Amino acid sequence: MTSAERRPDPEGTPDPETVEGPSADAPRSAGAPAHAAGPRARSGGGLGLLRETAIIVVSALVLSWLIKTFLVQAFYIPSASMEETLQVGDRVMVSRLVPDALDVHRGDIVVFKDPGGWLPPTEVPDDGPVGNALRDAATFVGLLPQDTGEHLIKRVVGTPGDTVVCCDAEGRVSVNGVAIDETDYIAPGSQPSEKEFEEVVPDDMLFVMGDNRQNSRDSRYNTGNPGGGFVPMDNVVGSAFVIVWPFGDARVLRNPGDVFAEVPEP
Repeated sequence: MTSAERRPDPEGTPDPETVEGPSADAPRSAGAPAHAAGPRARSGGGLGLLRETAIIVVSALVLSWLIKTFLVQAFYIPSASMEETLQVGDRVMVSRLVPDALDVHRGDIVVFKDPGGWLPPTEVPDDGPVGNALRDAATFVGLLPQDTGEHLIKRVVGTPGDTVVCCDAEGRVSVNGVAIDETDYIAPGSQPSEKEFEEVVPDDMLFVMGDNRQNSRDSRYNTGNPGGGFVPMDNVVGSAFVIVWPFGDARVLRNPGDVFAEVPEP
């Protein structure tokens, strides 16, 4: 026998050069899948599902926060100062693109942070540590409407440089010498203003009034507070553009552009 010859192994020991396991020619057991998952794989699948669910939830919360921070935010209407346009309990969506990406216009309905002294102190409801934390978290990411403890909503009547005066011989408000007809949006039976005033709106400020003129503590009544009754542009959260709740009252809030169409620039 030459050295190249090999003697058959009586015990059937596999050749060191061959791959251990079933032969390529050996038939597979009937019904046994080629890649059957064992108990360990099934356990990993449960953890994978939990991980995927967590990723989806976190992604949804982050997306909601981004939308609230940069695009739109929900607010709750707590008072009657904007009736009949907005009712107590309405939920409105506010565009966060105003005033950073888009300009504020006369006639816009804006939500703004209290410049100081416009709102009385309010008590935040105490729902307990867990309830408070859940409410704050849901509000932070935009799942709940922003509380109105430090925010107001009014209509813009004067923009920077405008001269706003009340009242002319017919009791109307004038902007830059042009009397405006506000019957499209002020509450039925309301006067344009029961208080006379003449104000020049400073740079980066707004002069605002509620649509329910005899029930609105707006720019007319806050001249003694910080800002002199004007709203700093930096305090503007955004412009309300739609009522989303109650569903029966849902509608788009349009700027009454025709009211200010004849008003010249200052």
